[in-house]
Formats: sequence, C-alpha cells, structure tokens
Amino acid sequence: MQKSNIVVGLDIGTTKVCVVVAEKDEVGKLNILGKGRTDSEGLQRATVVNINKTVDAIKSAVADAERESSIRIKGVNVGISGAHVHCINSNSEISVNQSGVVNASDVKRFLEKAKTNIRYLDIDHEIIHVIPQEFIVDDQEGVLDPIGMAGTTMRGSAYIVVGMKTKIRNIKQCVEKAGLEVNAMTFEPIASGLAVMKKSEKKSGVVIIDIGGGTTEVAIYIDGAIRFSEVIKVAANDVTHDVAYGVKALYEVAEELKIKHGFAYSKERIEDEEILIDGIEGRPCKSFMKSSLTLIIEARMMEIFELIREAVKRSGYFEYLNAGAVITGGGSLMPGTDTLASNILGLDVRTGFPEGVSGGIKGAINNPIYATVMGLVAYSFENSDFQDSDVIDLRDGQTEPVDAEESHLEGETGRKIVDRLKDWWEKL
Repeated sequence: MQKSNIVVGLDIGTTKVCVVVAEKDEVGKLNILGKGRTDSEGLQRATVVNINKTVDAIKSAVADAERESSIRIKGVNVGISGAHVHCINSNSEISVNQSGVVNASDVKRFLEKAKTNIRYLDIDHEIIHVIPQEFIVDDQEGVLDPIGMAGTTMRGSAYIVVGMKTKIRNIKQCVEKAGLEVNAMTFEPIASGLAVMKKSEKKSGVVIIDIGGGTTEVAIYIDGAIRFSEVIKVAANDVTHDVAYGVKALYEVAEELKIKHGFAYSKERIEDEEILIDGIEGRPCKSFMKSSLTLIIEARMMEIFELIREAVKRSGYFEYLNAGAVITGGGSLMPGTDTLASNILGLDVRTGFPEGVSGGIKGAINNPIYATVMGLVAYSFENSDFQDSDVIDLRDGQTEPVDAEESHLEGETGRKIVDRLKDWWEKL
C-alpha cells in the first residue's frame, strides 16, 4: 500500500493530552501542520483511571489539531508509559540467507528469534515492540544496520518493551472510543529521546530524563542504541502537591505559584520577594517569601534527581555517559532545574527541545512539553508505522469521502437514514 507523508502522534499524559500532525519535507525534516493540547484528568501516574474523561480529552485535542491542520485524523501513534512497562534485553542468533548477504527478512527473523528467547513472559503481559540494539555479522561487531553486509551468521541483542495487557487495552480503548485507530504504540521514553537527542549524544552516551506530570521517565543510550530505561513514580505533580501543603493553598493555586514563582535551586542567587495569595473560600489573604517556596520545591526536585541517579547507577552505564544528561518534559521548565540536576547527577546537563523541525508552526511546539509527542511522530516516520488511510488531507479543498455506514453516526439525520435503510431491508 502506498505510504502517506503525514503522520499523527498522540501523547496521553497524566496532566495533558497532546496531538501533533506532521509531514516530512524534501530534506527529511518535520513540517508541523497542526497541534492540539488539552488538560487531562483521566490518568494517574500514566495509567488510565477514568475512560470517559480520557476519551473527552483526546477528542478535544484531536479537534484542535484537525482545525489547525485541515487534516482529518484517523490513525495515530500513541505513547505508552507507566510503572507496568518494563524492558528486557534479549540475545538472538540466526543463519544468514543462502545469498550470504543480510537482507530485511534476516533482520525480521533475528527480531522474532529475540522475542521467542524471552523467559518468564506471563499471560498478563504482552510485547509492545522490539528494538534492535546491535548486530554482529560473523566477527564484525558494533553493527547498527546490517542490511547489505556479507556473512553467514548474525547475532546480537534486542531491547524488548513489555507491558501489562489490561493497561495497554485501556489505552487502546480510549483511543478507539474517541473515533481513532491505534496505528502503533511506542514506549514514551524512547519517543522523548528520539525527539531531543542529537546524533553525537546518542553515540557518545547520554541519559534522557523526561519529567512529566505523573511520572519521570529515564532512558540511556550508548553507542547509538537504547540500553536501559525506567519509569519513576515521582514527578511534577508531586511538586505541586508539596507547594499546596506547604503554603496551605488549593492545588490549582499551588500549580500557578509553581509556574509563576517557582525556582528549583536555592543556592542560586534569586531576588527574594513577598508573595500574596488569596485565602481559601473567603479566608484572609496569606503571604510568604519566595525563598520559602523555593525550599519546598527544591526538596521534591532533589528527591526526583536522587531517584534518577540511583536508577542510572543501577543500570551499570553511568561511567559511559560522556554526553551527560538531557532533561525535558514540562517539569524541566522551572528555572534552576538544570543546575540542580547537574549537581545531583554529577553530569553535564542541558534542557532538551524538539529537534529536526523545519517549518509549519515550528515555534508553537518549540517547548519541552512537546518532546514526547514529537518523538512519536518521528518514530512513525523512522519505522514507517503509517499508511495512506491514516489521514484525509482537506487542505486543497478536497472533501472527505462519505461512508454511508459511518459518517452518519455523528448526526441525528444520519442515524435516521441508517434506521430507515435497516427497516427497508427487513421488509424485503
């Protein structure tokens, strides 16, 4: 089937749902056609807890993206995360086909063999996707793309992402109830890394840290391949809860304080000032110093980066992170976060923004909060996880084809037509 040049990424997060519609330009960079973003209340720690609220948020974000892009969205690459997702390194070895030159079929057999080599995959879990790490063709090591190489045997390793079936099913159910098709699912730490990493970092060794609302995701890349990942159940929402508790304010007020006045590192010189907030339900106004707010925020941010440091040390790859760390996600935006991260992790740190974007509404997504959804788009292009039926392009005045059994269901008139046809058919 002919492939489309337009893909859609859907990031269903704890605090927000983001949709991005993009196409590739003539030099292979992303041209952003439209985006949608809405608040999310149906997830906790990246896990669906309310189907209806999640479906409504998806519909709202998709509608905004469709209006902005003039693209009718059908298929999406949806991100998946949460503590239920874990990754397994699996070794594999196969004989190269009779021609003695590695082809795509050999790579496919290699990955299938890696899947079958997994032990202890119980009935409650399923494989989300399989990512090759490295290949060894005969005695040639460190091969990232073996196709076209001559040899008799090919061995190596793959990174297999596994998740709990029920939680995966809930995500799919939300997407389908919103009128979309799940074209692919991608582990979000992989997507975030793909969006913000530079090629030199991926090769040199880097840890990607995505601080979201409900979870913090960690992914380590060494020699061009992912080697380790982990989802930590402490993130930006916990900072907001601490602020609300510390200053005795509503959650919404605490979130606004964090965004407007928040600072993550108390040792950096900041101009102290008095902050006034309204009392709850008509109670008197309260005041406190910005330095006090900073101490509240810093304590929780320190915990997050200490947990990250423990995970990185546990991975065994800490000494190989020559490019240091890239922090991204909404939780990376607070001033002082990069300095605090560098001090606790003992690594060089930079804040990651989406890479490889050429035009369209480029400025609108030049923000770490769009790292995951931009990575989902990039992953779709990289792995051809899309088809010409995934979107309908309405930019040039084209009209969407009408299906007599589908377009109808959204309107009362259409439903009446379908009922009338059914009555007519039964009478025959």
